[in-house]
Amino acid sequence: MNTAITLLSVIPMRKEPAHRSEMVSQLLCGEYVETMEEEENFIRVRCLYDGYEGWVQTNQLTMVEKKLTTETYVADWSQCILINGRTIHIPMGSPVYKLNHSDIVSIGGSQIDYAHTDHNFYWNSAEKKFTKTNLETIYQIFLDSPYLWGGKSVFGIDCSGFVQQVFKMLGIKLLRDAYLQAEQGVVVESLQQSKLGDLAFFNNENGRIVHVGLLLENNQIVHASGNVRVDTIDDHGIVNRQTGKRTHQLCLIRRIL
Repeated sequence: MNTAITLLSVIPMRKEPAHRSEMVSQLLCGEYVETMEEEENFIRVRCLYDGYEGWVQTNQLTMVEKKLTTETYVADWSQCILINGRTIHIPMGSPVYKLNHSDIVSIGGSQIDYAHTDHNFYWNSAEKKFTKTNLETIYQIFLDSPYLWGGKSVFGIDCSGFVQQVFKMLGIKLLRDAYLQAEQGVVVESLQQSKLGDLAFFNNENGRIVHVGLLLENNQIVHASGNVRVDTIDDHGIVNRQTGKRTHQLCLIRRIL
């Protein structure tokens, strides 16, 4: 297998090698993948951050000989960088690579110039411990981002993509889908025993886990449902704060931290 990177703002990962196929996830600018089989204009890849697999357009990737590492990410709605002299808007959570304190990095033959970004919005996840303030700083940037199946950026995000991106900014790796995340961490026996930062999971009528949200204080939960929003939660599930209607049935609470 070879290694590649995307140097576009955000690209779709699809279930099958076709434009009409379901989008199962996304790659943010600067994320690395392992490449597998090819089919016409698509290539199957495995995201190196979370191991998730899908099909992307071959021409949306740049092949590389070596992989750079970083624990620094964009911590603003978006930032502008220059790639080969052209402006690219990279969203919240995109990796930031800087070598020897230089603003210019060469990746796969392309020159990445960070000089035009606001360095105040770089976030080193290794230095940002879990605190209420840090958690609020991150999730509030995502508020009102529209729900998008398979999305994981502020331009459109799904429930598991949202909690994955929030935890990434705190240096904690989550898997990609809600049912996979529900196997991480340890079980919390009840809502009354939950703490800030626990994950609540919700099932459908068939008992399958289909939704996840991040528990806050005072019986509140932040989750992606229509948009990233804060709603009320009780022992039965989520109640929409605007309509008063119950929207999700509580199944499980896990503590990752």
